[in-house]
Amino acid sequence: MHELSLAMEVIELAEKEAEKNRVSVILEMEIEVGDLSGVEAETFRSALEMIVRDTILENTLINVVRTPALGTCSNCNNEYEMRERLAACPLCRAYPSAIRGGQDFRLVSILAE
Repeated sequence: MHELSLAMEVIELAEKEAEKNRVSVILEMEIEVGDLSGVEAETFRSALEMIVRDTILENTLINVVRTPALGTCSNCNNEYEMRERLAACPLCRAYPSAIRGGQDFRLVSILAE
């Protein structure tokens, strides 16, 4: 379950940023999890919820935003949302010639007081 280690890294990063900026309270964080990032968004969210107790993030609103991948069909040029790397075009069942987005896993923002 690598989502747990990723959650620990995010907490560590947020704590370092808070210390560096002399912040005592983090109000909100936004984290993007791409559908093709290899991170299961709900498992990651659950891992964060488990381990934020007794940290600076204990009362933080944490937004985990799923970002889709868009495939362009190699046969009919249809653009479609992909939830997995080998998702075929829903119109003609061909595979994509290009994939845009959905591969990132990143801490987008921290709102602190």
